[in-house]
Amino acid sequence: MRRLTHAEATRLRRTPGATVALFLTDRCPVGCAHCSVDSLPGGPTIRDWDLFTRLVDALAELPGLQAVAITGGEPFAERRGLTYAVRRLHAAGTAVLVFTSGFWARSAVPAWVRGVLELTGTVYLSTDAFHAAALDGGRAAAGVGPGGEAEGDTAARAARAVVAAGCHLVVQTLAGPEGAPPPLPHPAAEHSLVPPLPAGRGARLFPRRPPRRPLGAFAPCALLHAPTVRYDGLVTACCNETVLTGGGPAALRRRVSDAAGLREALRAFRADPVLRLMGAAGPVGLSTVVEGRYGSVCEPCWLAQRRAARDPEALASLRRLATLGTPAARP
Repeated sequence: MRRLTHAEATRLRRTPGATVALFLTDRCPVGCAHCSVDSLPGGPTIRDWDLFTRLVDALAELPGLQAVAITGGEPFAERRGLTYAVRRLHAAGTAVLVFTSGFWARSAVPAWVRGVLELTGTVYLSTDAFHAAALDGGRAAAGVGPGGEAEGDTAARAARAVVAAGCHLVVQTLAGPEGAPPPLPHPAAEHSLVPPLPAGRGARLFPRRPPRRPLGAFAPCALLHAPTVRYDGLVTACCNETVLTGGGPAALRRRVSDAAGLREALRAFRADPVLRLMGAAGPVGLSTVVEGRYGSVCEPCWLAQRRAARDPEALASLRRLATLGTPAARP
C-alpha cells in the first residue's frame, strides 16, 4: 500500500486527474455539532449496491488516478461499502486515504476494522473538541504517556490501531480561538489544522462573515482538481460541501450510473470554461463576466456559472478566455 504524508496528499490533490474523493455515506453515529454535511446516525447510505460497485470499479480503472480519499459521513459506519472500496482500490494499486472520527475505537477495535486499515495507506483522524464531546464526554486527548503512546480515550485507541496497521496517521484538528492544539494522540502522528466550515450544521456555529475582497485577491482554486463521487452516483466538480448537498449552480453536479458516465462527467468538468479559468487564474480570470468584491472564492465561480447558463455571449467570452488563457494565468 502507498502511504502518503499530508504534504504528498496535498500535492496530489492539486494535480489535475490525480485524485478523486469518494463520498461513501451520509451516515455518521457521532453527530458532531460542527458537521459540514449534516451527517446523522440515521442518514442515508448505500441503497443501490450494483451502482456503488460500478462506481468504485470505474475509479479503480480510471487512467491517471493515483489516490482516492474516502470520506463521508463516517466511512466506517458503512462497513460493506468501505470494505469493498478499500479492497478494490488497493488491488488496483491506488493509494487509499480514509477520513474518520475513530468512533470504532470506543472499545476494542473490531477485526474487520483492522482488516480495512491494513489495506489503507493514510488515515486522517479527527480529534477536535466536537469529536471529544461526542465520543468521550468532552475529555481532551490524553497525549503521549510514559510508554510512548497515548492511553485511555477513543482517539488514542484509534491512533494506536492505525499505526499498528502500518498506515500513515494524520491527526486533523479544528482551527479555533483556543490557541495551541491538544496533544497528539500518538507520537507518530502528523498534525493538520483545518478551518471551520460554515456549511451543514456548522453554518449555525460558524456564520460566514469574511472580509469582502476584489477578484484579484483570490488564488486559483485548488479544489477543482479533486472532484467528488458520491455513493449514489452524484458527481461534483469539487469537494465543496454545499455543492455536494444540493447548493450552488447545477452545472457543478452531474448524475452518473456507470463507468462511461463517470468518465464523461469528469471530462466535462475539466472542459468547463469557468472551472478552467478558476483553476488557472482564479476569480480574476472571470472578470469579463463578474465584478465586485466577494467573501469567498466560491461566490464569483457560482455567479459566473449562472451567468454563463443564461447568457450565450458570456459563455462564448469565457470559452475564448479558457482557450487562449488569461494574462493572470500565463507564466
